[in-house]
Amino acid sequence: MRRSNAGKMGRPRAFDEGAALDAAMRVFWEKGYEGTSLDDLTAAMGINRSSLYSAFGDKEALFRRVMVHYGEGPMSYFREALDLPDIRAVIEALFRGTVDFLGDPEHPRGCLSLQGGLACGTGIESVKQAMLEWRNDALVAIQKRMRQAKLDGDLPSDVDPKDLARYVLLVMNGLGVQAASGATRSEMKRAIDLALRTLPV
Repeated sequence: MRRSNAGKMGRPRAFDEGAALDAAMRVFWEKGYEGTSLDDLTAAMGINRSSLYSAFGDKEALFRRVMVHYGEGPMSYFREALDLPDIRAVIEALFRGTVDFLGDPEHPRGCLSLQGGLACGTGIESVKQAMLEWRNDALVAIQKRMRQAKLDGDLPSDVDPKDLARYVLLVMNGLGVQAASGATRSEMKRAIDLALRTLPV
């Protein structure tokens, strides 16, 4: 009997890791990295600090896990769009996917990839660098898809794949800034309708 009770007392607290990451993601998304405290995280995730450290590591390690979770969850439309066969369809899916994502009332305003690290102070350069790498990885992925379109004859000869990729990402990032400032889904949709009409493809 004693052995059974000891076994029960020694068991780690069970929790849903995916749900905990969802909760942490929302806190970082709303408050940014620097504005988020460990108390904010443990309260939202429904776990204590010991469980947080055991499952995810320190705050920075958790934030990096959240970034991966964010890319595979709310931002999964990005990779799906890049897999489309027609380059105009790729760009349209990126724009419309971004509007749907930013306009979802279930999400905090703006996007984690911009909000998370913009306000970081000098003491957390590694987090700022991680966010820069995140955004650069997105640019590289779009550039790679544009280069493939060029090879496939899907881009006009006078269009530079790197320039078009940067334009696409600028529009997407601009939508994130506008959403954080209160732009509505319909306002953002009208903006991308204009952007789509100016495309060289």
